[in-house]
Amino acid sequence: MEMKLKVDAFEGPLDLLLHLIGKLEVDIYDIPVAEITEQYMEYIHTMQILELDVASEYLVMAATLLAIKSKMLLPKQELEEDFDEFDPELDPRDELVERLMEYKRYKEAARELKDKENERGFYFSKAPMDLSEYEVETKAFDLDVSINDMLGAFNKLLRRQKLSKPLHTRITTQEISIDTRMDDVMKQLQAVSGKIKFEDLFEEQTREELVVTFLALLELMKRELVLVEQESSFSDLYVKGRDNQGE
Repeated sequence: MEMKLKVDAFEGPLDLLLHLIGKLEVDIYDIPVAEITEQYMEYIHTMQILELDVASEYLVMAATLLAIKSKMLLPKQELEEDFDEFDPELDPRDELVERLMEYKRYKEAARELKDKENERGFYFSKAPMDLSEYEVETKAFDLDVSINDMLGAFNKLLRRQKLSKPLHTRITTQEISIDTRMDDVMKQLQAVSGKIKFEDLFEEQTREELVVTFLALLELMKRELVLVEQESSFSDLYVKGRDNQGE
């Protein structure tokens, strides 16, 4: 059974670019296009490997970044020959920066409106009813990492194991389902006390097995059976069962 997931973590290519700029801690008015383009393409490549739904607008932005990168690599003399009305003071990044700043303003405005909506939700026109008899004991779990962190960790895993260009090919007819891999992951977590390192769930696996394991982990997180946490930004990810949350 084919399983397809759509990542809604980014609201569009500009949202992804803002995330990368913030992650690299660079000035939005002086974007290192080569580095940002490389990071952007790695995210797109990772999404394609996982068979996630990559909208055409992401691919258009990828082409735009590559075009800007090419212009910045060309000597000014060649640019003047290629473009009759070329302005030597014009930065190829200016249009992109303007679009990013406009998107950022709208995003911040939307966030402020959302905050006001949430704040207004605390006001009621009548006194609350006594619902104590309907109370049930529940335990809330907060996800410590976002899908962006998960994709970044998986992307690092692919680069480290050099799976973009496999060193060998293994022919096999055995296919592992996501449900089966979910059971395997839960058994691994039950076999250890406390938590297990994210990378340890992917040891000695082919690229196909890595993808299945990653999708199985996402499904376990969705069902609130496991918790993925990170002590600080850019630190290692750790996975543990929900029953071990208090340890």
